[in-house]
Amino acid sequence: MAMTDPLADMFTRIRNSVRRRHAIVQMPASALKAEIARVLHQEGYLQGVERIEEGGHPVLRLHLRYQEGEIPMITGIRRVSRPGRRVYVRHPHIPKVQDGLGVAILTTPQGVMTGTESRLQKIGGEVLCYIW
Repeated sequence: MAMTDPLADMFTRIRNSVRRRHAIVQMPASALKAEIARVLHQEGYLQGVERIEEGGHPVLRLHLRYQEGEIPMITGIRRVSRPGRRVYVRHPHIPKVQDGLGVAILTTPQGVMTGTESRLQKIGGEVLCYIW
């Protein structure tokens, strides 16, 4: 059976791996997932991102980042826009996550970016997720 929401699957894999204190999480790769992973790496939530071939299929391998004492950098991740309910915002209405301590990830006409970048460039888009 085909997966109806691959981004929710990605976020669930990350959430479960962080809870189990895994160093690496793997998932089927796509261009959108790779861009989200790039933004997470750029914001300091991931140590690294790899795109590899495994069994003839592209796989995205994320290296999770932890602070001293095994405290995960990712304490929460929430899917906002879903296939059944898309959430679009204009640039003045981009939400601040956890009073600025978290990040909203949006897909815009200029690509996938954080809410802060989107606000600075004055472009809105679809809110994919919140991460803190």
